[in-house]
Amino acid sequence: MPGPTAVLDIVALRSFVAVADCGGFHRAAEQLVVSQSAVSQHVRRLEKTIGRPLVERVGRNSRFTPEGEALVGEARRILAVHDEALRHIGVGDERESIVLGTTEHAADELLGLVTGALSSVFPDSAVRFRLDRSSRLNDAIERGTLDLAMYIGDIRGSDSVSVGALPLTWYAAPGWRRPPKSAAIPLVVIDSPCTIRRRALETLAHNGFKTNVVGEAAYLAGVLNAARAGLGVVLLAGTGDAPEGLERRDDLPAVPPERLHLRTREAADPRLLDIATEALRTVLVDT
Repeated sequence: MPGPTAVLDIVALRSFVAVADCGGFHRAAEQLVVSQSAVSQHVRRLEKTIGRPLVERVGRNSRFTPEGEALVGEARRILAVHDEALRHIGVGDERESIVLGTTEHAADELLGLVTGALSSVFPDSAVRFRLDRSSRLNDAIERGTLDLAMYIGDIRGSDSVSVGALPLTWYAAPGWRRPPKSAAIPLVVIDSPCTIRRRALETLAHNGFKTNVVGEAAYLAGVLNAARAGLGVVLLAGTGDAPEGLERRDDLPAVPPERLHLRTREAADPRLLDIATEALRTVLVDT
């Protein structure tokens, strides 16, 4: 039986996922240690293969098309299977690997800190990372396919350790106006189950605001794009500046910080937890 005529390039998929994870072409290029034009060429290669645009310009910003958002999720699965297959047969980087998993929330702020700290202590190991939902990160820890997980939400496993908290802040596109309290607040959120989605809805309801979920996405990139388009307000976790194309909103009820938890697989090097904890405490807040 003939195979598919279109073939997705692994290198291009890796660049495409980096654009989603890093929030743009420039940061993706920095993470991959390639030029921004190379990342752009990789995305255009995928668009040629798919036969449809995956990224579109909105003013000075870029956002994924619906086809682009769908491909992000498929690309993650393809890359995970691809890399696991290479590791299984002993092909690729011959160094020992440390695999770090984290949720998307504040990943661009936290990943660099933790991967840098781990690389300093374990210079002979390749530090890799995986972004996923909290439940799947915990599943991977229990299967032993992740060495260390950073996640928010309900604690899973008696071995989970809370290391501080991430501030939660409301953001919207410049010029967005909050409706009067008698009208519903338009929200853009990540699909359920999502801890920050739940916190947003609970906080607004507790303070007497009506809400209307006007947009949902499977990944953070889709939520950010919807908020940048002015569709509604979004609650985000993070310790740094506002995401590109968004501005902080202080006219909505404050939301308490969300605890960040760490968990290591059984028989992992005990230093992993200590190193990550020390690195994260430089940016997390106490609660």
